Amino acid sequence: MKLPNKLYDVLKWICLIALPALSTFYSILAGIWNLPYAEQIPRTITAIALFIGALIGVSHMTIKKEENNEDI
Repeated sequence: MKLPNKLYDVLKWICLIALPALSTFYSILAGIWNLPYAEQIPRTITAIALFIGALIGVSHMTIKKEENNEDI
């Protein structure tokens, strides 16, 4: 699976910056304001980030494999 460069960059930003920040943000606010699902929501966000990270990793490996085959 090879992702287009723009999609790859967006997913990478979402996975590395946005989702972990959102998870931490909700977790902290839930503790302060007694918001519902203080554990479930951050864990779900983390699971989504992990899934996106796996897609990014597969795409990266595919690109590297193609680049190695072109060098031969």
